[in-house]
Amino acid sequence: MALGPGESPGFLLWHATLRRQRDITAALAPLDLTHVQFVLLACTWWLNGQGEHPHQLAVARQAGTDVKMTSQVLRTLEQKGLVAREVDPADARAKRLRVTDAGAELAPRAIAAVERADADFFRPVPLGDALALLGRLARPED
Repeated sequence: MALGPGESPGFLLWHATLRRQRDITAALAPLDLTHVQFVLLACTWWLNGQGEHPHQLAVARQAGTDVKMTSQVLRTLEQKGLVAREVDPADARAKRLRVTDAGAELAPRAIAAVERADADFFRPVPLGDALALLGRLARPED
């Protein structure tokens, strides 16, 4: 017997994902960032904070994003003055990424806005339970 929409985990996940996307979009709109721009800025900022000046492939891996799309979005972040792409001294064809002063000022504010939206979104579920479930779903090979 087929499950109704309210009993289908995939359908419910779809609706939860759409709701979270709306919440994140609203949280980031005042900062003039899309969700993908936020993720790539935050990942680059975090990697820079770890002493790394990553190539865009490393940022794409950290973010879990497609390399071509990552390149396009990083170009937009560069145009916004939030990320600088600098020639790698070891390989003139490669670009190293560095968050600019403006990006370093914006990244923690954007992270705080997303964390507030996440806190509101996940409020109905104990955080440990949500993290355990999402961790298992994100890494099915474990």
